[in-house]
Amino acid sequence: MDFQKDIRLAVLIDADNVPYSNVKGVMEEIAKYGTPTFKRIYGDWTKPTVSGWKNVLLENAITPIQQYSYTTGKNSSDSALIIDAMDILYSGKVDGFCIISSDSDFTRLATRLREAGMKVFGIGQKKTPNPFIVACDKFIYMEIIPQFESNETEIGAATPKKKAAKPQPKAVVDKVNRETLKLIAATINDLADENGWAFLSDLGNLVLKKQPNFDSRNYGFSKLMPLIKSLPQFEIDKRETDKGSKLIIIRNKEL
Repeated sequence: MDFQKDIRLAVLIDADNVPYSNVKGVMEEIAKYGTPTFKRIYGDWTKPTVSGWKNVLLENAITPIQQYSYTTGKNSSDSALIIDAMDILYSGKVDGFCIISSDSDFTRLATRLREAGMKVFGIGQKKTPNPFIVACDKFIYMEIIPQFESNETEIGAATPKKKAAKPQPKAVVDKVNRETLKLIAATINDLADENGWAFLSDLGNLVLKKQPNFDSRNYGFSKLMPLIKSLPQFEIDKRETDKGSKLIIIRNKEL
């Protein structure tokens, strides 16, 4: 994809919507798209249910922001995250944001940040409502990101230190259905030259603009090319450039 690797990112995490076992994998995923400069996580840290977060935050240098649950059914963490996001936006210290949540309440925030010229990455579970997904430049399902355990048990615990667990296998969260095939085929037609060929890199970029949650890993493939190769509806070839390098091209097969 065409995202720059050196952009500065503000990483804002909604602790109510993210398991702490996902955080290490999430931070490694974010590093593919930019450099995290702000790393904050929002939640009520007085609750006993968040005790597992302690070492995870220390190991990943994430700053916890305390937000008390003033009333039942109200999520004050959402409001605090949104306020901080706008403060960071106007500071001019970042080029983009990564909002880690499965909550559709951040849809308007993502839209507003993009209106201000920011790149917006979303990371959340498969259950994330579509309005938040399409409000982002790219949305990544948490299910395809490996999970890790903390390197140490909680301070004061009687059990000894334990090694970090191996990452779990990446899940297949989507099927290559008719809608996916139509999306790829239509995008090839949008980009094709007079012979029907389109560059694979251009295909990936345009598909992502049309559908921000498109990711070859959703279908069990590490890259777009192996995914395309697995689909008999498409033909792949290589084209040599003036500089001698070769680019991958693709077209729809004639029926």
